[in-house]
Amino acid sequence: MSATVNPPTLQILAREPEGFSIWNGPPFANGQPHIRLERVPCSSAKFSENGSRLLVIKSTSVISIYDCSNDVTEIRSFEIPSVLAAALSPCGTFLQTFQKPSNPQDKNVSLWEIKTGVPVYQQFQKNMSKTTWPTIQFSSDETIACRMATNEIQFFDAKDFAKGIISKVRIPGVSAMELSKSPGSYVAAYVPESKGVPASVQIFSCNKDKQSQAVARRSFFRCSTAQLHWNNGSTGLLVVAQADVDKTNQSYYGESKLNYLTTDGSHEGLVPLLMPAKATIFDKKCNPILELGTGPYNTVRWNPKGKFICLAGFGNLPGDMAFWDYSEKKVLGTTRAECSVTSEWSPDGCYFMTATTAPRLQIDNGIKIFRYDGALYFKKMFSKLFQADWKPEAPERFGGIADLIKSVDTLTIIDQTKKQAEDPKSSQAPPKASMNSAQKPASYRPPQASMNTTQKPAAYRPPQVKQAAAVQAELVGGNASQGPSKNALRNQKRREKQKEKKAAETVR
Repeated sequence: MSATVNPPTLQILAREPEGFSIWNGPPFANGQPHIRLERVPCSSAKFSENGSRLLVIKSTSVISIYDCSNDVTEIRSFEIPSVLAAALSPCGTFLQTFQKPSNPQDKNVSLWEIKTGVPVYQQFQKNMSKTTWPTIQFSSDETIACRMATNEIQFFDAKDFAKGIISKVRIPGVSAMELSKSPGSYVAAYVPESKGVPASVQIFSCNKDKQSQAVARRSFFRCSTAQLHWNNGSTGLLVVAQADVDKTNQSYYGESKLNYLTTDGSHEGLVPLLMPAKATIFDKKCNPILELGTGPYNTVRWNPKGKFICLAGFGNLPGDMAFWDYSEKKVLGTTRAECSVTSEWSPDGCYFMTATTAPRLQIDNGIKIFRYDGALYFKKMFSKLFQADWKPEAPERFGGIADLIKSVDTLTIIDQTKKQAEDPKSSQAPPKASMNSAQKPASYRPPQASMNTTQKPAAYRPPQVKQAAAVQAELVGGNASQGPSKNALRNQKRREKQKEKKAAETVR
């Protein structure tokens, strides 16, 4: 397949404390990205799934919607008091908001049609969590819309919400659901364990005439929560079943099992994961077809074209990355991106971006962009960075991956010395040239990493506290609380008073 005529330009959204800006993505002319949209003050910004619209929360009551199809222009602003969360539908047709309820009669969840600026659906919802937001889920083409209610899943006419609920699937005890995206053919529902009855995941058709029976079902004990992940094509569902306590005493963090269900009934069961942990690619019947080996890895990112894979170890791991060519079954290169918080392939599948962001990490914030083979192409440091995202685009709009690779192979690695003209307030790049993946030895660690050993270790935070903070950051915008908490300030004052008291006693 040859390259398409006039493929879209890659774009990157970067959000700092002062707001967000949008750059043109690589390849960069003169080694620097071109600013497509100058900084706009905000507390949160997120693209729609197809990249056509951008949601920007500017204050606790003002939400702006930008059209990103050509130039980035503001097309509508909503004044919504006490808004706690907001989300765009996949094609950017609707804005969904959650407000803090003052009484049970308040309809605090609203679905707004962006074109007209009026609500097309409203309801009351007592609270919100990552598993229940957004309240109304859409398929990628917005032809299917549904929501979870007490003991059932309700479906709407996505073209006319005035019709109300057009069909229901009764599922006693349902606590989580996930609609398949492309196409929106099926919906998965999770029912937790209760009174000796095992937990279960069931898959139902979105076709009103075929909803009487589940097309697939999987039951399991020792399950506190479940994560539901649909594949592209809506033919298979991965279920990560997790228990807070591992009764075998093999793990302090509980027990996790990976299950796989297909919508055609050809497979339903556990994915056979071997020990020690290793990276393995399975076929649709869970048969291993390629071993990627062992290593300090906990992250897998598939290239949008399906050709390349990045295997990485982020979070508490040192940041090692291995880039694989899946079609050729070989490693293209290895490198390291220390302290990475987020990572993702560009929509054309040629670049891989990692970002170190606050509030997860308060120092060494920055962006790194690697080529498909792991060679470092671009790096930019920030005094503080909250977010770095590629603008979504359909991968097929960029043409064949072979032609794209040829164009990337002609690029030279951008030397760090070319970055001195950057804004000194937002850039902390070291003056000397950085090493690319071919120059870095396997044990290479930057000076910052070795210096961290003298820092005071952070206080222990239980997993559930970390998860709650992560959910709040994702829903509200990531920088809702930048300063110390009230308890921290109170404890600090108490310690200061104790020091003063001891000093006075010493003097006497």
